[in-house]
Amino acid sequence: MNVMTVDGYSARIEYDSDIDMFRGEILGLTGGADFYGKTPKELKAEFKKSLAVFLEVCAEKGIEPKRNYSGKFNLRIPPELHERLAIAAQAEGKSINTLAQEALAHHVAA
Repeated sequence: MNVMTVDGYSARIEYDSDIDMFRGEILGLTGGADFYGKTPKELKAEFKKSLAVFLEVCAEKGIEPKRNYSGKFNLRIPPELHERLAIAAQAEGKSINTLAQEALAHHVAA
């Protein structure tokens, strides 16, 4: 994953061959904010500038900058995987929810 983090905010980084620069998009915001740079150092500096501008605009308008998440989402999986997940959870003495949370937490751990 090409992710850069600054001050608790993360951005997805991609290379744009059309302009020969890296482009960052700050994730998890209530609006959009992006930035560009030719080097990692320049990219990080532009990230900080773009984030500061975004946060300033949010403060002026009384908008919460980060998206709110409920902690709930629906997940569709094949019935066979559902069965294997249920059996694995039972074998470990856990709920499907707990087993899924552990797997997801492991996948996104830094």
